[in-house]
Amino acid sequence: MHNKTKILLCSVGISVMLGGCLDMNSTNNNNDSEKVKETQALPSSDTLASIQDYTGKGYALPYGKETEKIAEENRDHIEEAARKFFQEKYKTDVEVHNVVGARDGATVFVESKGEPHFYTYAVVPIDETEKKVKADQIWADEFQVENAIKGGLYHMIFNKEFNNLDEYLKSLEAGGQVTGKTKEALQNVGGQGFMTPYYFISMASKEAAIKPVYDLYISNPDESVENLRNAYEESLFEPENFNINIQLFMADKQAEPSKEIFDQITKELEEMTTIPRGFYSIYLNDNFIDKQSADGTKDNSLERSFPDYIIKE
Repeated sequence: MHNKTKILLCSVGISVMLGGCLDMNSTNNNNDSEKVKETQALPSSDTLASIQDYTGKGYALPYGKETEKIAEENRDHIEEAARKFFQEKYKTDVEVHNVVGARDGATVFVESKGEPHFYTYAVVPIDETEKKVKADQIWADEFQVENAIKGGLYHMIFNKEFNNLDEYLKSLEAGGQVTGKTKEALQNVGGQGFMTPYYFISMASKEAAIKPVYDLYISNPDESVENLRNAYEESLFEPENFNINIQLFMADKQAEPSKEIFDQITKELEEMTTIPRGFYSIYLNDNFIDKQSADGTKDNSLERSFPDYIIKE
């Protein structure tokens, strides 16, 4: 459980997973990547960006310089292949936001059009020697994409509860002390399923309550929200299989993560009774995010996660 959660809590945390045609299951080592070290001075702009300014620019995957050039030269072909792939396999129309080179391929970041809403990605193999894009061999990790769609469906059928959570987190940002990611960052380097500037949803593979909803959606993408909600198996819900991962940042570029603010947010979330059920983890970071990995967690980040989740049953 701990390893799984570490994977899910990486800000993008899928650099190895996105690395061209590497094994998608190799993500267990993602969170062991080198952290940005806390310093007294402001971080170097070569490494970090203020969260309010970060749009995904500078994001990179290992060994991707040459393949990215090839991908850009074939961008229209790649976008067409991605749209076709998600429509045929997952009955979902998507918009392509970004293409990032990686070893032996390129990662294509997409966003679903309409509902269920989610961000995900696919991988297009590239033969670097022949400078050839193999768009007909485009692929995606099935668990990751299904998880993304399920998160979007969960948000659809429990819209009222999620609105309560969203309004609370928006009110925190309106207070001026904390903030979330930009929409552009979610679009260009998100890829983690249902996401807002403040959190993303993730599910364990054994989460069973939402599976009938997913099956109904895949069989009929135009199914009504009411029928999708009726397909939900309430009796099979187990909170430990459903995670809402909150990541906030200090709004002030000079500020360290505030223990007072962190404790206040934690207490208020513990007391809420009208937000979605599941396991909640919370991270409060300083103002900066690593441009290359899109990860905001550092040595000075405050966190409440494994094994001390906030549990809503």
